[in-house]
Amino acid sequence: MSKIEQLISEIEAYIDECKPQPFTNNKKIIVEKDVIDELLVELRMRTPDEIKKYQKIISNKDAILSDAKMQADSMLSEASKQTTELINEHEIMRRAYEQANQLMEQASAQAQAIVDNAVKDANNIREGAVRYTDEMLKSLQTIISHTMENTQSKFQSYMTSMQGTYDIVTANRRELRGDETAEAAATTESIQMEPQTASEEQ
Repeated sequence: MSKIEQLISEIEAYIDECKPQPFTNNKKIIVEKDVIDELLVELRMRTPDEIKKYQKIISNKDAILSDAKMQADSMLSEASKQTTELINEHEIMRRAYEQANQLMEQASAQAQAIVDNAVKDANNIREGAVRYTDEMLKSLQTIISHTMENTQSKFQSYMTSMQGTYDIVTANRRELRGDETAEAAATTESIQMEPQTASEEQ
């Protein structure tokens, strides 16, 4: 309780203790002028001090509020700064992950392209080798076929020549020995020649 409030309480207590005037229905009291004057003088004297005290309290309150506001603003600014830094860090991390994923995708695509090209080249080489081998075999087949045809033709010519010679010899023998003897000999020799001819054809 302040001093002014204490003096006011004392004045109220003093008034309550004063006797009422007769025949006033307790609406008027009898007070001692000296006592009430002393209380009022003390009240007047203490009032400026109390006012200064309250002004100081109010001033201090304003200073406290101002300081609190400054601290709050500083805290808000720092929090905002930290939030911005966290957002920036998050953005940096997000971009870093995004770039890393892009690099991984590019590397994977390049590796796949290299593998595909290698497989394609290998297939081309294999197909080329198969074509080359087939062409070589085809050429060899043609050479063998021509050789067989030439050999068959020469063999047939040789056999025809031999048959002509054989016929001449047979005819000569007929003339020397007579028809029957020569014919029998020709038949015997013809039978002996057939297995040899078959063997030579094989």
